[in-house]
Amino acid sequence: MLTVKQLARYSGLTPRTLRFYDQIGLLKPSRVGENGYRYYGEDALLRLQQILLYREMGMPLSRIKTLLQPGVFDPLTALEDHRKMLENRVRHYQRLIQTVDATILHLKGQRIMSESELFHGFSDEEQAALEEEAARLYDPETVKQSSLKWKSYSAVERERILEEGSAVYRDFIAAIPLGPDSAEAQACVQRWRDHMAYFWIPSEDQLLMLAEMYSQEPRFKANFDRMNPRLAEFVFNAVRIYLNRPVGART
Repeated sequence: MLTVKQLARYSGLTPRTLRFYDQIGLLKPSRVGENGYRYYGEDALLRLQQILLYREMGMPLSRIKTLLQPGVFDPLTALEDHRKMLENRVRHYQRLIQTVDATILHLKGQRIMSESELFHGFSDEEQAALEEEAARLYDPETVKQSSLKWKSYSAVERERILEEGSAVYRDFIAAIPLGPDSAEAQACVQRWRDHMAYFWIPSEDQLLMLAEMYSQEPRFKANFDRMNPRLAEFVFNAVRIYLNRPVGART
């Protein structure tokens, strides 16, 4: 059994965070002593590991709590999914590292890179993989349908879809000085939501979680930061405002 202080030291969380997880029912201690101290056994430690893995992916706590419900959650299946997603990230980052290394040599005059090599790791397949990973956090069936849908498009259609998505983000950036509640920003949210249909159709809750993931999860946020360091947070705030408005008042 570990105390709050010991578990905080091993997990990297603060005691305050662990107490908060207890308050919201996300991570209950295995037992509470007569002195009021919380003690965590193996079951609690394994649950916390899952929580941290999901948080690493940028998943909101409310969604994690739903996934970890007794009778619904299968720890082995979840760990296998975590491993697949981590392997995908490793491959993605390895490709980006190779591109960075090659570009360094290119700038030093030690090798010549083609135009296509400069963007190795930023292909349409990579973008589709990002969308698929986002969908995976919600529903395996969504992943399957999203993948099939993407593969059904021709190369020309994929290029058009990705360019359409890029245009939405460019317009989001243009709307940053106007504020997330501006008509321009809200119109971008509607276009962004419509554009999701090329991959999958998220519910309103999923739409908000997706925007939150884009603003918090390092891999997704890095893509936005390359366009504008303020973009991810701006999109998240604009989506929150959009969803708080009556349906008839949305742009």
